Amino acid sequence: MTTYTLSKYEKVRVLSARATQLASGAPPTVNIDNLTDALAIAEKELLEGVLPLKIIRKFPNGDVLEIPVSEMKILTK
Repeated sequence: MTTYTLSKYEKVRVLSARATQLASGAPPTVNIDNLTDALAIAEKELLEGVLPLKIIRKFPNGDVLEIPVSEMKILTK
C-alpha cells in the first residue's frame, strides 16, 4: 500500500475548509475540552487522524485519486 503525504498547501486548504464547517455549526469529531477556536479544533482533528475530509489529486493523464485525510501522513512544522 502506498503512503501519501499531505502537502503544506493541502494542509492549509483542509484546515481552512474544516474550520469553516465548524464555525458554521458542524459537530467536532474530537473532545474539544476548552477549545473555542474553530481552527484549533480543526488542527486537533487533523493531528488525531479523524478529519472527515478527502484530498482529490488530479493528474495530467486524466487520472483522479481520492485520498481520505485520515489515511495520509502529516508532516509537522
